[in-house]
Amino acid sequence: MAAKPTSHINIDMNSHPSPARRRLPKLGTQRLAISAAALLLAACANFSGIHSTAHSNNPDDYASTSSLPGQGGMWPASSWVSSIGGSQLQQLVDEALAGNPNLQAAAARIAASRAMVEAAGASSKPQVGASLSATRQRFTENSIYPPPFGGMYVTDYETALNFSYDLDFWGKHSAQLSSAISQSKAAEAEHYAARLALTAGISKAWLQLGRQYAQLDLSNQQLALRDKLDKLTQQRFAAGLDTQTDNQQSRQQVANLRAEQSQWQEAIALTRNQIAALMGQGPDRGLKIPVPTLPADSSIALPDQLPLGLLGRRPDVVAARWQVEAAQSDIKVAKTEFYPNINLSAMAGFSSLGFSQFLTQGSKVVGIGPAIHLPIFEGGALRAQLKGRVAAYDGAVATYNQALNDAFHEVADSVQSLHAAEMQDKNQQAAVDAAERGMKLAEQRQQVGTGNMLQVVSTQIGWLAQRKTELDVRARRADLRVNLIRSLGGGFDATAEGLNPAAANASTAASSASPQASTAN
Repeated sequence: MAAKPTSHINIDMNSHPSPARRRLPKLGTQRLAISAAALLLAACANFSGIHSTAHSNNPDDYASTSSLPGQGGMWPASSWVSSIGGSQLQQLVDEALAGNPNLQAAAARIAASRAMVEAAGASSKPQVGASLSATRQRFTENSIYPPPFGGMYVTDYETALNFSYDLDFWGKHSAQLSSAISQSKAAEAEHYAARLALTAGISKAWLQLGRQYAQLDLSNQQLALRDKLDKLTQQRFAAGLDTQTDNQQSRQQVANLRAEQSQWQEAIALTRNQIAALMGQGPDRGLKIPVPTLPADSSIALPDQLPLGLLGRRPDVVAARWQVEAAQSDIKVAKTEFYPNINLSAMAGFSSLGFSQFLTQGSKVVGIGPAIHLPIFEGGALRAQLKGRVAAYDGAVATYNQALNDAFHEVADSVQSLHAAEMQDKNQQAAVDAAERGMKLAEQRQQVGTGNMLQVVSTQIGWLAQRKTELDVRARRADLRVNLIRSLGGGFDATAEGLNPAAANASTAASSASPQASTAN
């Protein structure tokens, strides 16, 4: 039947206690007729034509074997921070993981999502409650109340034990629970992603601080040589051996180095503040950070099975995949709204006008029966709700595909940049060696009298300039190493953490196919 606007019909066989309850056994035929009519009318509410066209990408969809060849390497270990900066950096990271507000917020989201899992699980269980009321009221003289109650003020006492259970024929509660579990898993994966981002951020800032201190030290050495060169130039100018132009150029270079010195001092202060903020502490904490030492250069071999492995190694990709699973379960929940819903309810207690006979045998009330909710004409509300869930699913799939795309992009960029940095390092090392040889030759000529101190100091300054460039390349290689470790997941393993969506789906399918599951269903 074509989709039509729908509305609710509630057929409640457990209405307020009345003498009609004594005839409950005679209502079986009527209930059967009502149920049959309800099932026929349910065909008027349908979700035909509403479906998703989204497609989740697979690693095989990305051509990467040439750019990211397997090299027999290992995935990053969870202890990679110590390999970068030893115990000094590890201590900073540990403090940051304990005190960063963003990480605390992510942990709070996990707690909230786990509470939602508990709430979703409770909805599939029987609900039992108790009630007690005492209502003082005047009964009308022109209604059903016989004398002497009509016109009197009487207290109506009621107490009951209530039971209800949603039979959940269509799996609504199980789908809600599945969605809540997926949301919880996504929150856990997002927490790991936040931890990784914070760890990488602290590590990169620490490396940057080491670079800045090393550059400041080289600038100080250059400034000392420039001061010496400036004095030599002034002496030569006074002796008529150099021109005023040479003297002014020397002073200009000294001033430039003093400005550069000030810039490095500012950069060091800002980086210390940045690290302290990442740790969730005040700027004074940054002042206590020891001067970092840049790590020795080391190359990283890419692991085998890289494209497929990223699915379970990147926490952001895993989180996005769990969001897809949650959205898929939400669609199932929305579809169950199109079907009749049957609740079984029962009550037992006492009801009496006046307290004298409240708990006597004659005041006992008992009731049991189903309550059927059937959507027929809803004005398109259910279809609109389902369309919204399908759109949310399409958005989740697109977010997952983008996360997977970003993962390959980041790994490829890190690998290419590391290769380029290695070549730059080799070339720059050759430049440093050449500058050092030139400096030694100038010193030898000065010792034998064929050169002067001015040439020696100039070559020393040039050698320091090459070392500053070498330092930048070395620091960049260390920074790129952190980028690659992060892009490979930073030691995260979804399977080890119980967050692998593929493993969870396989487990669910296996349990659904088991004889016990079939019997329970």
